[in-house]
Amino acid sequence: MVAMWIVTGGAGFIGSVLLWKLNQEGHDNMVVVDRLESSEKWKNLRARRFADYLEADDFLLRLEAHAFKGVEGIVHLGANSSTTETNASHLIQNNFDYTKRLALWCLAKKKRFVYASSAATYGDGRFGYSTDRETTERIQPLNMYGYSKQLFDVWALRQGVLPNMVGIKFFNIYGPNEYHKGDMRSVVAKAYEQIRKEGVIRLFRSYNPQYKDGEQERDFLYVKDAVDVVYDFMTKRSYKGLYNLGAGSARTWNDLARALFSALNVPPRIEYIEMPETLRPKYQYHTQADMRWRQAIKKAPPFMTLEESVRDYAQNYLAKEDPYL
Repeated sequence: MVAMWIVTGGAGFIGSVLLWKLNQEGHDNMVVVDRLESSEKWKNLRARRFADYLEADDFLLRLEAHAFKGVEGIVHLGANSSTTETNASHLIQNNFDYTKRLALWCLAKKKRFVYASSAATYGDGRFGYSTDRETTERIQPLNMYGYSKQLFDVWALRQGVLPNMVGIKFFNIYGPNEYHKGDMRSVVAKAYEQIRKEGVIRLFRSYNPQYKDGEQERDFLYVKDAVDVVYDFMTKRSYKGLYNLGAGSARTWNDLARALFSALNVPPRIEYIEMPETLRPKYQYHTQADMRWRQAIKKAPPFMTLEESVRDYAQNYLAKEDPYL
């Protein structure tokens, strides 16, 4: 992979780990695009090798002015990913319109376009977790972030251009370089701090009689495994359309908590706290990626187990003075 790749959201969580993966594979001809603002995302870039960095708005103007030559494709991971963001106009502009403009440029230039959708598009899961056309058009997100991602998926589907790109519905991704995300960090990162300070992990109570406290389920996937798949999507043209990206199995928050206690050799102590009332109508009690597309691939390397990845994250990153990958 000698030609240039553009990685938006490249200073963010998944984006910076993708840069790490690309560097591991011997690639450094990347243009990194992001909005650094006053966050500490810049720290995610310190150990990475790349050709150039541009702020997101400046990049888009330059792209549409035909300033880039020799581009192989764009990996679009940049977005406002806050599930509690209430400014719908901002999310439409930042997550939908921006994505559409990048997609149209790639389509016109016949360049590879790989973009981040989200498992948040599936809402409460009542319509299942398939990426087929019927499900994609029926699902109803529970928050505006999920809807902004759903809008682009459906637009690409109805325009007939989805087969000319790759959309990735990321499930619960966690791991190093997520530290700048604040309250949107994974439970692993936040729980690690709780254990170190108080020896306890606090999880939300369940308000669904089908699930006991802490038995709400998520499809957890380590970020190192996630970027391996993204790299395949970039480099193998046989991939096209919309794909789920998770482990393909649901685990409980209690499982996650116990894995972290075990990784730290600390006796398990879990407390259940009230969920803010504003979150209760939008809360997902079960997510599980339909990963039959990957299960059909012969000799696909297995993902790390929840216990293995939590141990790697806790011991090799969170416990270090410099926790960055």
